Amino acid sequence: MTTIAHEWLRAASYDLVLIRKNRQDSFLTGIVSFHAQQVTEKCLKALLEYKCRDVPKTHSLERLLALVVNDVPLCLNSDFIGMLDKLYIDARYPGDLGLLPQGKPTLEDVDEFYRFAESVFNQACQIAGVCESDFIEPQA
Repeated sequence: MTTIAHEWLRAASYDLVLIRKNRQDSFLTGIVSFHAQQVTEKCLKALLEYKCRDVPKTHSLERLLALVVNDVPLCLNSDFIGMLDKLYIDARYPGDLGLLPQGKPTLEDVDEFYRFAESVFNQACQIAGVCESDFIEPQA
């Protein structure tokens, strides 16, 4: 794997750890959900690097997914891609950061986003031939 792809996955792992440690905090649901978008974005960019493709300077998960979908076998729920894009792309001001169209994400939303982000991370690591445990600290 290219070094840059490896670094994208390492960066995604940090976001994943942050989610894991804070996903039960109802005060932080918007921020934690935002980090699920970050995991997904960084994993898609890692896969582009892994396939020696240009990585655009975009945060749009839909655009990134369209660039990798023909090169790698990902199993992703497109509804989550759209929701996570709204958490990042549509949130340009502090008052909107980490909000869904219906408002602040619930703890249940956070749990779903976490499972989605973890799945994307695991798939990206598997495709790139990397062991997830190289990045993720053991769960306590």
